[in-house]
Amino acid sequence: MGKLTGILVLNKPKGMTSHDCVLAVRKLAKTKKVGHTGTLDPEVTGVLPICLGRATKIAQFLTEKEKEYIAEVKLGYATTTEDHTGDVIEEKPVDHPPTEQAVLEALSQFMGEIEQTPPMYSAVKVKGKRLYEWAREGIEIERPSRRVVIHRLKLVRYDPVLPYPTITFKVLCSKGTYVRTLGVDIGRTLGFPAHLSSLVRTRSGPFTLAQCVTFDEIKTWSPAEWVEQLLPMDAALTNYPKVELDWDKIKRVKHGQAIRVSQRLEEDELYRVYDPYGQFTALCCGQRSSVLKPVKVFET
Repeated sequence: MGKLTGILVLNKPKGMTSHDCVLAVRKLAKTKKVGHTGTLDPEVTGVLPICLGRATKIAQFLTEKEKEYIAEVKLGYATTTEDHTGDVIEEKPVDHPPTEQAVLEALSQFMGEIEQTPPMYSAVKVKGKRLYEWAREGIEIERPSRRVVIHRLKLVRYDPVLPYPTITFKVLCSKGTYVRTLGVDIGRTLGFPAHLSSLVRTRSGPFTLAQCVTFDEIKTWSPAEWVEQLLPMDAALTNYPKVELDWDKIKRVKHGQAIRVSQRLEEDELYRVYDPYGQFTALCCGQRSSVLKPVKVFET
């Protein structure tokens, strides 16, 4: 199949880890250089951009992007994992469900910058081990809280059926947000233990669920289709301004040299750099006095 380079926007199925998906894509694409752009729990479905070939160089930039999810929270009981896969640790069946107005008011309290404590069943490292490793040993360890940003939080549906009402919401959030924890905290604000009963990632950076392909689809691809169907790596970076350079400046960028350009640049802003043929060549950082400093070079 040759050396594939590009981005596969996969609709991750339930039951597979992100690493499982990478291994499967590596086997189907018959290529070794494959990486994902942010872990999804096995029970979560939806948008998982996977980078192949030289596109693995941009994985870190995609991981930093905001994400969007549709989440369903069930009130009435909490679990060890904060989702439906864990053991029940607290139960308080609902006899008088909150009003929809109360739910809307609870959601509004989580807009903007908030503080979260990572759940014990998560991949955060504390004292040299993943939290889920401590959890599996039955040890609850103190976890450092983190600041995350909730950009948008919208009620999609509220079903006050007793004894376990469900709240479905759409959230646009920063990197590092635990939607499981957000759901549990919303339930607590309403006065009930809660857990996440369903989660779908609908957007990761610029990529949406509508762009996703499934394993059933890619299993049928011929080598030529793999080349045709992969998105170019700069498709993941469209929020960064574009700069076109002449051949002399492109040559210097390829050698890692900072160059001065005629246009005004924003300091510390990243720029997509293209050669005169329109080939995406590098990501550069704007410096003072209209200087571009190479951060990642993709074409040498």
